[in-house]
Amino acid sequence: MQAEVHVFIAVSLDGYIASEEDSLEWLFRQEQGGDTGYEAFYETIGTVVMGRRTYEWIKQEMTEGFPYADKPCWVLSRTIQHIPDAEVSRQSPADLVNELKQSAEKPIWIVGGGEVIRELLEADLIDRFQIAIAPVLIGRGVRLFPEGGYEHDLVLEGTRQFDEFVELTYRRKR
Repeated sequence: MQAEVHVFIAVSLDGYIASEEDSLEWLFRQEQGGDTGYEAFYETIGTVVMGRRTYEWIKQEMTEGFPYADKPCWVLSRTIQHIPDAEVSRQSPADLVNELKQSAEKPIWIVGGGEVIRELLEADLIDRFQIAIAPVLIGRGVRLFPEGGYEHDLVLEGTRQFDEFVELTYRRKR
C-alpha cells in the first residue's frame, strides 16, 4: 500500500499561510495554549517535504535547531545544491512525492508552501488536509490554495476547537 500525503497547516481566516513578506507574525500573535494536535500528528508521519522558501524561513526563524532532523526530509529547490538538514530534490513536487509514496511506510507531510501544495493538488496527490484556522484576517500574502488547475471533492473527517482556533480535517474523496 502506498503512503498517504498529508497537509497539516495553519491558515488565517481569509486563507493565507504567510504575509507578503513570508512572515508568520500574525500567527504567533494568537494565543495557542495546550494541545494543538501537532505532537500527535508528527508522530504519525514518516517523511517531510517542503519548498525552498519554507525551508529558508524555518532555518532563519527557528533558531533552536532544525525541527525535523529526526525524519527523512526533502526540500524542493532548483537553486540550492546541498543543505545539512535534508535532501535536496530538483524534481517537480509531483515527481518527488510519487517516488516517495512507493517506498514510504508512513504518511508524507507537505509542510509548505502554497506553490508546492498547488502542484500536488493539480497532480491529485494530497489525501488529507488538517487545517487550523486562526482568528485573524491579514488581507494579502501567500495563499494556502493558489489558483490552479484542480477541483477535488473532500469528505469532512472532523472538527476541533482549541482556544480561538478551529481545526478542520478533510480527506480527499476517491
